[in-house]
Order: sequence, then structure tokens, then C-alpha cells
Amino acid sequence: MTHRRTPPRAAVAATATALTFTVLASAPFAPSARSGPAPVAEEARRGTPADATTDETVRTDAGLVRGTRSGAHRIFRGIPYAGAPKGRHRWAPPRPVQPWKGVRDARKPGPLCPQVPFAYAPISSTEEDCLVLNITTPPVTTRRQAAPVLVWIHGDGSVGGGAFFDGRRLAERGLVVVTVNYRLGVFGGLALPGLGGSGTFGLQDQRAALTWVRNNARAFGGDPGNVTVAGVSFGASAVAGHLTSPASRGLFHRAVMASGEAVMDMPAGAMGPGVPGYPWYVWRTGREMEDITAEMTSSLGCRDRRPERALACLRALPVKTILKVPHIMNAFQAFGYGNPTLPELPPTALRAGRFHRVPVLSGATRDEHRTFVGMTYDAVGRKFTEADYRRALRTAFGEARAKRVRSEYPTSAFPSPALAWATVITDRMWARGTHDQHEALARHTPVYAYEFADRDAPMFLPLPGDFDFGAFHSGDIPYLFEDETAEPLFTPAQRRLSATMSGYWAAFARTGTPRGAGLPTWPPYRPGHASRPHTQSLAPRRIGPVDYYREHNLGFWHRER
Repeated sequence: MTHRRTPPRAAVAATATALTFTVLASAPFAPSARSGPAPVAEEARRGTPADATTDETVRTDAGLVRGTRSGAHRIFRGIPYAGAPKGRHRWAPPRPVQPWKGVRDARKPGPLCPQVPFAYAPISSTEEDCLVLNITTPPVTTRRQAAPVLVWIHGDGSVGGGAFFDGRRLAERGLVVVTVNYRLGVFGGLALPGLGGSGTFGLQDQRAALTWVRNNARAFGGDPGNVTVAGVSFGASAVAGHLTSPASRGLFHRAVMASGEAVMDMPAGAMGPGVPGYPWYVWRTGREMEDITAEMTSSLGCRDRRPERALACLRALPVKTILKVPHIMNAFQAFGYGNPTLPELPPTALRAGRFHRVPVLSGATRDEHRTFVGMTYDAVGRKFTEADYRRALRTAFGEARAKRVRSEYPTSAFPSPALAWATVITDRMWARGTHDQHEALARHTPVYAYEFADRDAPMFLPLPGDFDFGAFHSGDIPYLFEDETAEPLFTPAQRRLSATMSGYWAAFARTGTPRGAGLPTWPPYRPGHASRPHTQSLAPRRIGPVDYYREHNLGFWHRER
């Protein structure tokens, strides 16, 4: 694997393009299935239930909000948790929201944070006053006492928003579900010398949302002393950041990471041709974030040897002007460390036990990398050939190691070279990273590990062709959050799996263990290769232990370190 500390523009662009797929694959909505309605109107259409008829009013620390009742649930949308990050507050730490008079309408989603559309996600926004959250409360019959709170950090590091996640399924299990917006792409990750918060503005927004929850949970029937922070993909990596961030101490009491990349590297070419290797998938030094900023903003006419003048120039630009720069949102799908928010590299902190010791539920899907191979090649009409496989192995591992990997993963053992390559990177990058994450955490705190293994999970992206995506990246999320695209495709067995998974997640949020009446036993993860730590396989026809180490050939990959 090769790594450049200061990647040239071509490499930054290639990485940004590849990470677009991570974003798209992390969203359990399918905006690509239609186009036309404005983003907020579309969110409202998708997110406002037909039976939401009764107004509900609650007092927050900034003023009254009016939500709706949807069946047994109360739903509040677009509640601001921080002031608008615009003007001199663009690329500044989030600030408290200004109190308002009267009753604020919280019956429709607030605006999305600035983002640009993609082929499979034609949603966009230029609105910076976007730091809002959404709340779904459990049925009255389950609220005998203050309810556990689950705060969801979506995985769309450059596109998406909290309102796309329907929390009623988890709320039905007795949780207050909070989904949040945070600054995306360049607006969340820009870095300049001397700029406080560089590379971590999105992470700071999430912390501000957690602080808001601590201060306001009781008003919605939630327990501020029992908060679970949860996320998928980029959002799961953010959760790892909060685990290691001193400033996030005391804001949550459990953590859930789905398909996270906290202890994962990136072999060269793994995310597509021309994408360089990185020692860490989502973590960059402050200097690296500054280099990315210099490359991606160079065409905006704000370059200046004095960073404060460059910042003033960038802050004065219209959002539309910034968003016109190719790849400027995807290039910042990383968090900077070596600063007050993330004082040290999170993998180092996790391995040393320097993190908030809360119970963790964490896992990945069985076929993580099929998503990215399919979306780059076979599913879009570009067949991945035997020659492509040989070339990809040499790029990722070098000539000598490539021969050993090809011997271990011959194309004759797979239906196609594409699936061989997808399996190589699933095992080498995703499974090894997930295993290392569990080993690090479990030496210091209770960990419950899982593998989502439904190889017939409904694909929510409208991709052509008949590529076998298997248990793909983020394919488990529609089993937890109701999704209008996936839901009609569920079989009875998949609906039962969804019920079991939401039961596990709710039990974990309530007690710190995924145990409850009618749920299959799920033992904790015990670190150490010899004992084959327990990983719970989640599939429609089988829920129980899986030898994750053996299934993903981790003995081979640990020998190849």
C-alpha cells in the first residue's frame, strides 16, 4: 500500500469520487427513484405520515415547538439545536440557538445542509441554517418512566440529512429517537492554519446536538441519563470520534457503530482505479486537511498567504459558488485529528483504552465491498475482468503479495472476478478493520459484535444489471429505520429479522446489553483469537454465532500485515 501525505489534485479528486459511493450506499432512502420535488418538500412528503393529524406542543430551552401525533407517536421535525453557521459563523464552532417567541412550527422537516446532487441521490441544498434535529417519541403505553434516547448520526458525509430516517420502528420499542443534521463536506471539514475547529466542524455539530439532547430530553419523555449515540458508515466513524473526544464525555452512555471505519485503512485502488492508499480511511492529520483545503479551494480566488484573509474571502462566497467546485464535498469525507476535539489519532486512543468506557454494539455486513465494486463496474455496465483483477491486486498489494492473495482467492472459486475482488477487499479492509476495532474496544469495555448476513437484502439504489450485491454496505439500516423503498420488498422472514434487530437495538439502548424477552441469546465479545470471540450473525433464517475470524479468512490477512 502506498500513501501520500499531500495528495495531488488528481488523487484528491479520485478519492472524492470513490467516496461518493460510500455516501450513496449509506443512505436507506432512494431519492433517485424520482425527481422533481424540492428537497425539503420531498422530505416532508416522505417523512410526514398520513395519519399525523393532532398538534403537540412541547417547551424546549429555546421556546415552544409544535409537532404532530402520528398514531401512537409524537413527531417533531426541524428543531434547531444550534445557530445558523453562516457569514462569520461559517467554519466556526456551533453556537447556541437564539430563543424565539411564540410557538415554532416543527411539523415539517427543516432544510438540508448544503450539498450537491449525485446520479443516485438527486437532492441538493444551499441553505446554511440547517442545524436541526427530528424527534420521534414512543407510544404513551410504553412510557411508564423516562425513555432511553437514541441519537442517530447519518452516514452521508456529503449528502443526506436526519429527516430521511423514520424512527417509528425503534420508537415503537420504547425509545425516543433523535436524528440530526450536521455540516457536510467542505462545510464540515475545511481546515486552515490557525482556524479553531479545523477539520472537525461536523463533529462539533453532532456534539452540540448531543448537548441539546441532554438539556431537552425530559421535555419529550426521554432520559438524559440514558443516551445512546449511533451511526452508520461515516456516522459510525463519527461515533468513534466522540468515544475518543474529551469534549464529548458524559453526553452519551452507550454507542452503536454500524459498518464503521474507525480502525480501517484503505489499500491503493480499493475504492476504485487511481484512488491512492491511506493508512486510515477517515482520519487525517491537521496538515493533511489543510492540504486538501488548499487543493480544493484553489479555484475560488481566495488564496492568500495570510490564512485569516483567505478565510474571510471564503466566508464571503455564496454557497452556490463553493458547491460548483468539482468534488469539493466528497474530498472532505474525513475528520482531522491533533486538535482539541480529537487530540490524538482515534485508533491509537481506542487501542490504549483512552476513550469513554461505555458499552458498545458494533458490526458490519457480510459482503461490505460488493457495493463499491458493483457500483464501479458490473452493475453499471463495466465488466470487471480477469485482467482487472490481476491489476487491482498488484496495485493494492504489490507484485509478490498479489501472487499470494490471488492464490488464496482464485477467480475459479467465485462466480466472477468482480466478486473475487469484492471478497478480497471485504475481508482485508472491512472485516480486518472491524475485527481490530472489536479487539481494541473489548479489552476495556463490554462489546456486542454482529454481522448482518442477509444476502437477499433489498437493494434500495436503482442500479441496472443483475449484480449480486449480497449483504451489502448499509443494507441493514432499513431493517431498523422504516424505508418506503425497501419495506414493500421484505419477505415475512425479513420482517421477522427486522423485528428481532430493532428489539436488540432497543434493549441495548435501554440496558447496555442486547437481551430481552423473545430475543435469541447474544453473548458479549471476548477478545483474543484463540477463544474465537462471539459475533452474532443476523440473517432471516438464522440468528446465532458465526466464526467471523474464519469466515473472513483473517488468519491469512493477519499473516500478511
